[in-house]
Order: sequence, then structure tokens, then C-alpha cells
Amino acid sequence: MVFNMAKGQPLVPALFIFGDSVFDVGNNNQLYTIVKANFPPYGRDFKNHMPTGRFCNGKLASDFTAENLGFTSYPPAYLNLKAKGKNILNGANFASGASGYYESTAKLYHAVSLSQQLEHYKECQNELAEVTGRSNASSIISGAIYLTFSYSAIPVSFRHVFLSTFTSWPLPRLSKTDMKFFKNLYALGARRIGVTTLPPMGCLPASITIFGSGSNDCVSRLNNDAVNFNRKLNTTSQNLKKWFPDLILVVLDIYQPLYDLVTKPSENGFFEARKACCGTGLVETSILCNHKSIGTCANASEYVFWDSFHPSEAANKVLADDLLIAGISLIS
Repeated sequence: MVFNMAKGQPLVPALFIFGDSVFDVGNNNQLYTIVKANFPPYGRDFKNHMPTGRFCNGKLASDFTAENLGFTSYPPAYLNLKAKGKNILNGANFASGASGYYESTAKLYHAVSLSQQLEHYKECQNELAEVTGRSNASSIISGAIYLTFSYSAIPVSFRHVFLSTFTSWPLPRLSKTDMKFFKNLYALGARRIGVTTLPPMGCLPASITIFGSGSNDCVSRLNNDAVNFNRKLNTTSQNLKKWFPDLILVVLDIYQPLYDLVTKPSENGFFEARKACCGTGLVETSILCNHKSIGTCANASEYVFWDSFHPSEAANKVLADDLLIAGISLIS
């Protein structure tokens, strides 16, 4: 691996990314949806200090992952008209803010559901074959890493968290939709899949603001739900690997790394973990995080969260480094 990177070669032929706003690099820019981040102050610390559609002040964990794998560019947003032809030889990003395994959530916000993201991936395969030939395309597909992240257990009600206050939180569960997604991805040729766990949902600034009952501590019942979901995800992963012996499926834990950043910020080089950088840092995200938001911090690198849902670039760097270590079997 070191030899390949020394020669300027990526560790894998391509990186394909699925998920929601945590990984969206601009697909929602092309959609009729309010869930967008293509305006300031989003992207203020990214290249050229311009918003791209990333729900962050700078790079996402998936961007850092691409860098860690030796790529010199990031998988482009597939819905961008420029993300065609030779531009997808090293992969593509299909993630869409407000997406997830719940079709109703994506439909409500006019986002691209994971099932539709798979359809886009099928189109991408055909485009790869046209550009590089079917044999080369097949080699790229089988050798690529497939990274997926989604707040998959978040019900529609929680997606309204910055619009309304809800007092109940349905217990997350793995559904047939989840299983179908991974089986279909395998059927399309994916053999190296990394799926992230749910983060500590109760530690998101918006969660604490709305469900914390006045406390500034993480909401334990939301975190417990995430832990239960992650336990089932691990079980599902083991079952899938039994069914498909040639499948390398790794569950990438982001729960504990992000929990550590939130509960021990100063030990990890951060100043603030309860509030996000944008606006008041309590509830703002997407359209509520804008250039008129009062109170936006000057230095986002001191904050674990950029807006009330999404980590800052600095936090994403920490998470991506942990993902690389946890997912070493995907590239070995």
C-alpha cells in the first residue's frame, strides 16, 4: 500500500459513495428541495472559499477518506452534468441530503432515496463501460470501495427537528429495505463495502436543544437507540458475509469517535461541542444556517459541529482517520 501511494497511485481503483447530507457533495444542488447547502457560510473553508453543496464549512469525512486512499480529486456529485464520462473513472458520489433507507423521508424532501441512488449507480456502470470498455469497467467495479452513510434510523419526524418539537422517538430497526440495499449493491458487483454506524444522535446540538429538557448533556435515550441500531447492524453484517463469502463488508464505527469528541472536546483539540459554529449553534441547519445567521463563529476548527446536525471540517478529519484504520481490510 505504501509503495502504491509512493508512486502516486490510489490504493483502490475507485470510490463510490452513497448516503445523505453527511456525504452529499452537491447532488441536492440539482434538486427542487429546501435541503441544500449551496450558499454561504457553507463552504467558507473549502477550496476557493465557495459553497459546493457540502453541509460543512469545508471537507467532509468522505473527502478526507478519498485523500487517505491516495486520490487527488474527490468523487464528483453524480447529478452534476460534469460528472460524466472520464470524470467518473475514479468513482462518483450519489449521496443526497435528507435521504436514507426510509423512502418516505426522501420523498417528503424531494431528495434521492438510497434505492434511487442505486439506480443512478447502474447508469454510472453503463457510462464507465462506454468510456473504458466493459472489461475495464468490471475491474473498476469489483475493486472499488463502496462507502455508505445514512441517518437511516431517523424517522420523518426527526427530520422536522428544526421545524417542530416531538416528544417521542421510535426505536430504530433494521428493515427489509436496508437488507435489500446491500444485496442489490452486491448484485451490481460491489465486493468491498464500508457502512458507517449511526452517530451518537443524542449528542447533536439540535437533539440536545429540542429533546434535552434544558440540560446541556447528550440525550441518553437517543444515544441508546443508536447503540441498539448499531448492534443490529453488526449482526446483519455478519449474516450478509455468511451468505456472500466473497463480500468484504466492514461496519465502520463513528459512534464512539464522535462521542469522544463531544464529551472530551479539549482533550481532542476542540473548544466547543455543545453548540455548533453556525448561528446560535443550537438549531440551525441547511436554510436556517445562512449568511445572515447571527452569532456564527470566526474559527470553525475549534468546534466539533459546523451546524446543529453536521460535524465541522476539523471533526470530519478526525472521523475519517478513524474510518481508515477501521476499514483497513477493505484495501488490504
